[in-house]
Amino acid sequence: MIKSITIAEHEIRPGEFKEININIARLPSRTQIDTPIYVFRAIEPGPVLALTAGMHGDEINGMEIVRRIIDAGHNRVLRGTTVCMPIINVYGFLNYSREVPDGKDVNRSFPGSKTGSLASRVAYHLTHDIIPNIDVGIDFHTGGAMRTNYPQVRCVMQEPQNVELANAFHAPFTIDSPFRPHSLRQTASKKGKNIIVYEGGESLRMDQHAIEEGVNGTLRLMKYLKMIDWAPESKEENKIIWNSSWARARTAGLFQPTIRCGELVHKSQIIGNLTDPFGEFKEQIKSPSTGYVVGLNNNPVVNAGDALLHIGMDDVCKIGRSAEE
Repeated sequence: MIKSITIAEHEIRPGEFKEININIARLPSRTQIDTPIYVFRAIEPGPVLALTAGMHGDEINGMEIVRRIIDAGHNRVLRGTTVCMPIINVYGFLNYSREVPDGKDVNRSFPGSKTGSLASRVAYHLTHDIIPNIDVGIDFHTGGAMRTNYPQVRCVMQEPQNVELANAFHAPFTIDSPFRPHSLRQTASKKGKNIIVYEGGESLRMDQHAIEEGVNGTLRLMKYLKMIDWAPESKEENKIIWNSSWARARTAGLFQPTIRCGELVHKSQIIGNLTDPFGEFKEQIKSPSTGYVVGLNNNPVVNAGDALLHIGMDDVCKIGRSAEE
């Protein structure tokens, strides 16, 4: 017989759907701030999958991915359990901000503290109420600071189960990415849980391609976990990125890219122009290496040293780079 699970003192039995609201704190106006969690348990046994978004309050693409999954009923799986959290950082969402009001980053505050900073309290609830109950998870994120990320999964590729999950999700890019200190992904790993990160689009801007890739990839992962019986096939090849680098501005000015996110660029290829506002100079920016544009700066006003684009290299790019050298 399948046992019930308990999340934040709420028992969920097989065949049940339940909305749980975890009270994090309240505003100075005494308005309560709750984090909603949507849990569905199928009658048939299976893994527990967590879908989390809005860790950074301005990253709305991830929120929309989880919302669409709930709206379409994809969370009501045939086997297993889904735990959906469309907005973790409600404070940041209300303030169009990555952080909580005290300026701290929730995803750098794990495992958290029940009596610590606001960010630490949010992390504490996730660490104690969510992570112990799940088997695997997808944490949805978006490029920040006016940078867009081409749809990609990030995980530690040395962990075999991460590779299996990433392959099943089948995003256009899978990037070998070490743990960020005090992140949800790192904390979950220490507890024997595997969470992969999906990145797509830009903060505070809907990106339909990134959203659709996120929804479809989640369905493919659900099918791999045998939670559902059908999922859409991927329309793009999955490229494994083992190494990456940033092209940076050598001087301040106005940046206008001539390439698009997701494209393959070659070493010394012109990728954009850097000008000043007064027509006194114009510099052509060249790619420092051969690789795919996995991230692109959309802010035209840049300072010296600012990142312009993120270039990822797979095995094919490495071979090409060796030949060039």
